[in-house]
Amino acid sequence: MGPFLSELRYSLRRLRKARFFSLAVILMLAFGIGACTTIFSLIQGILLRPLPFPDSGNLVQLGEHVGENPGIGVTARDIQAYSSSATAFSSVGGFATTDFELSGNATPEYLSAGRLNASIFSTLGVQPILGRVFSHQEENTHATVVVLSYQIWTNRYHRDPNVLGQTIQLNRQVYTIIGVMPRGFEFPLQRGHLDEIQLWVPLSLTAEELSEPNAGIFSYQMIARLKPGVTVEQAAQDAARVARVIMQNYPASMSRIHIRGDIKLLSEAVTGEARPLLRVLFFAAAVVLLIACVNVAILMLVHAIRNQRDQAVRLALGARPGAILRETLLEGLLLSLTGGLLGLAVAALVLPTVTRLLPDSLPRLDSISIDGVVVGFALATTFFTGIVCSLAPALLALRTNLVAALKEGQGTASSSGRRISTRSVLASAEIAIALLLLTASGMALRSYQKMLAIDPGFQPEHVLVAGYRLPITQYPTNLSVETFNRQLIDRLSSKPGIASVGIADSLPSAGNSAMSAYTLEGERTEAWKLKFAAFAAVDGDYFQALGIPHIAGRTFTSDDGPNAPPVIIVSQSMAQHSWPGQNAIGKRMHVGNPKKGLPWATVVGIVGNTRIGARDAKPNDQWYLPVRQPATLYGASATDARSVALASYIILRAAIPPNQMPGILRASVAEVDPLLALDDIQPMNDVLSKTEAPRRFLTELVGAFALAALLLSITGIYVVISFAVSMRTHEIAIRMALGAQRSSIAQLILQSGLILALYGCGTGILISLALAKFVQSFLFEVTATDPLIYLASAAMMILIAALASLLPALRAAQADPIRTLRST
Repeated sequence: MGPFLSELRYSLRRLRKARFFSLAVILMLAFGIGACTTIFSLIQGILLRPLPFPDSGNLVQLGEHVGENPGIGVTARDIQAYSSSATAFSSVGGFATTDFELSGNATPEYLSAGRLNASIFSTLGVQPILGRVFSHQEENTHATVVVLSYQIWTNRYHRDPNVLGQTIQLNRQVYTIIGVMPRGFEFPLQRGHLDEIQLWVPLSLTAEELSEPNAGIFSYQMIARLKPGVTVEQAAQDAARVARVIMQNYPASMSRIHIRGDIKLLSEAVTGEARPLLRVLFFAAAVVLLIACVNVAILMLVHAIRNQRDQAVRLALGARPGAILRETLLEGLLLSLTGGLLGLAVAALVLPTVTRLLPDSLPRLDSISIDGVVVGFALATTFFTGIVCSLAPALLALRTNLVAALKEGQGTASSSGRRISTRSVLASAEIAIALLLLTASGMALRSYQKMLAIDPGFQPEHVLVAGYRLPITQYPTNLSVETFNRQLIDRLSSKPGIASVGIADSLPSAGNSAMSAYTLEGERTEAWKLKFAAFAAVDGDYFQALGIPHIAGRTFTSDDGPNAPPVIIVSQSMAQHSWPGQNAIGKRMHVGNPKKGLPWATVVGIVGNTRIGARDAKPNDQWYLPVRQPATLYGASATDARSVALASYIILRAAIPPNQMPGILRASVAEVDPLLALDDIQPMNDVLSKTEAPRRFLTELVGAFALAALLLSITGIYVVISFAVSMRTHEIAIRMALGAQRSSIAQLILQSGLILALYGCGTGILISLALAKFVQSFLFEVTATDPLIYLASAAMMILIAALASLLPALRAAQADPIRTLRST
């Protein structure tokens, strides 16, 4: 222990003497390790941490492939079929998400809720902390009971232990509270932050949901727990068997639909879409750490060469090479440990900010934290970088030529010349790695620009939207819904500054549009193929409110009511795909396959194409129907009972200041229904911005890492060139004494920096091309081999190398050769 403490004290003294060197190394490592630790925290929280359910590795999501479309949910009838016939699961349950209007407060509000089979709680293995969950009997008898989340129990009931038995009004219907779930329980698992789901009620499938007209609505989900010893592959085979039985019992209207059971681990279903983005971010952070390590290796190598004469003296006085080797490694580990701890502190400070900037499309955001695994990763990275960065100076210490080192004087390059190649290789490698990140950043930025250049198909400026849900108890018929819509549209239209008002059951770019199969008039039954198009039920001046261009025909009028012939409006792309080379006006189609038996709807208008999701997603054909003609979707029986959408959106286009629009909207709604709550009142620009968030976040963060890589590269090149100049002062003085011009000396130094840049750029381009296939999957309308991006990135790196070499070149050109020769 004594020799170790002695060596530790000696290493600390040396580092204190070289304060600027130590500070530079610590800051570089802190930056690199902090960046890597921050991104790893995201990966640990979102991908690696187990789901918050006991034995979550045995939980699977059960869905269906419909035709060639994977990841589709299941129907209400399918829930019953899988629950009764599947044999690979110890328990299984179906669910759906919904919204409830919470009334009884001064201001009505909407709560997100889950409709669950009673078996869901036992499948997940979670019990309430208060009370109980609902039973199968309560589900079957449609009991109005509710289980509260911990959050609503805390915020609304202040953790009152006597909350059980109290009532709550949901959609203006009285429910009895029977239980409270533990803190952090979330199901269904939603994208974004926790506490999205506030309460749970029995699924209690209605006769309407189980009816034949709704047999093709795949809007439900299922989860299951695998039996002990059953694999995912075996469960998939069992699900495929049940799917074949389901198809045998399909009604004639669905006879041409083919389904296949789809099984995947619940963890994969929740986090699968986030993996590519997080991999890219971790790769970018690792590249920054690698550049920081190269910089540190260069600094430590320079530091070791400057101290080589002192090491030679110690060796001449009897010091053992092993002791010097240990001291060198110990110095590297001390610097790395200090930088790593500082980097961990930086990660802890910036992680909350990074988490807030993450797009809501990522799951499990509230699971992100600095836990033991993250700390272990940071420490492991710290020791690894400390050892790696110490290898070059450690090897130098072992290979010290004692006689040459003692003879060598300051300003000569006799013994250090052979090490110049090592430093140059490291600097070129640094440039190559930085170029890799710079080209990736350029491609991401170009992809983002390409996405923004895509026309969403509507004009979001000066448009306000808000969601609402009409309780079925107060609005039990289509007529009552139509009356509400008409009164609200009329009241809003009469307000000063309101240009147009529309109502729809979905919003463009929001990703909430429904899809339907359809049949064109004249298609032969035997030749029919399953195809889908997005659709929306609209009312009022929907197209004018959103600024969707009207291309041909007419829009909907007040005459397009329930007793009028069914009419639709199609998008330009659907008109071209469905009736190529023909005039789509007057053509007919109906929902579903040829045997569905739904009424034919006539095309009366064509409008521009709109994006139903993000602008960089694949576009969809679309069609629209009047809200007052639900028979197009549900058949003639839909004209009497309530069959229009439960949830809708109000769309306002106005010429008044944006801050005045929400007040006018709330007041107008209150005039029609004082108890109706509005949800997500926001400008349409915000809706569009949310769909752009994932690509925008990727572009910004990769760009930030690229900028950091450039700054680190400047530092590395500057250190290498400056040290090379200092080791060649004697040579430069002789050149100047023999008549060399100062400009030629500066040119010589600049040339050495540019040679490093050229070698590095060449290597970096080759590496980037090798990774082009991986990068391509993240790009939009940009190729990973775009020569302009490579040329621009290489030009940037060459410019940076020139700037980093400029100061050492000027210093060398301004040196006094006489003073230099006298001092050496």
